[in-house]
Amino acid sequence: MTSGKTKTRRRYDARLKAQILAECEAPGASVAKVAMSHGIKDDVVHRWRQRRARRAVSVAATPTFVPVALPAPTQPVLPADVHIELRRGTTIVLIAWPGSALGELATFTRELLR
Repeated sequence: MTSGKTKTRRRYDARLKAQILAECEAPGASVAKVAMSHGIKDDVVHRWRQRRARRAVSVAATPTFVPVALPAPTQPVLPADVHIELRRGTTIVLIAWPGSALGELATFTRELLR
């Protein structure tokens, strides 16, 4: 059985919503009483308040660019020597490499571990 009635969703003007929400924020105001005085269910007004609070949080959480002054970069301090110990089973290989040639050490290690 179907009834001839179709439910339609009521739409409220933005100014009316703002007025109702402002009334709800008054000290001692009850959301239920304010909603009832306007002929609206209180859960509708509660939903408006939740949506407004979420929008306020999302706007406040929007990151903004903040410039930061950093000190001028300095030359990195290179170690005098790099010592590497490789173990495979009972075999131990000790490598001492000059700190001034770290790029070559990276290439050597990459090829060694292939």
